[in-house]
Amino acid sequence: MLVRAVLARCEAMGAETLMFDGPSLASLPHFNPENAERTPAQSALIAAVRDADGIVIGSPGYHGGYSGLVKNAVDLLEDLRSDGRVYFDGRPVGLVVTAAGWQACGTTLSALRDVVHAMRGWPTPIGIGVNSVEQRPFGHDGNIVDVGIGRVIQAQAEQIMSFVMGNAT
Repeated sequence: MLVRAVLARCEAMGAETLMFDGPSLASLPHFNPENAERTPAQSALIAAVRDADGIVIGSPGYHGGYSGLVKNAVDLLEDLRSDGRVYFDGRPVGLVVTAAGWQACGTTLSALRDVVHAMRGWPTPIGIGVNSVEQRPFGHDGNIVDVGIGRVIQAQAEQIMSFVMGNAT
């Protein structure tokens, strides 16, 4: 829901967005670098990232690390290694983490930042961490009810769009 909220804010500023949610990531086979054949779902993810000017990655924090589903999807992006724009090169990447505790939020966000750096992307200065034990950012209707979280969602979307628009050619 948090990633969807960031994407919605980006859309409000003129972006076209595409969401790969948990069920779509769960449908991806385990990445096997020795098998060059890709399923339609894998090809769709690779193509979307290849064409993206900005990216948002969200993950729950499990034991201080990010989700295996997210890791598998990121590993699949090894197929971008020989592109003219390698991996996340020159693109802003917003990061969103939910975890049952602040420590897990911080370590998971840090781990994702390291991955983005390794993949030549630009993590936005604002990373979103939500402690699911203490915070309930959405109401029963799905609308954001936590004003502070609403502000960081807006700030991250603005940073993504500012970077994209500043690099538009």
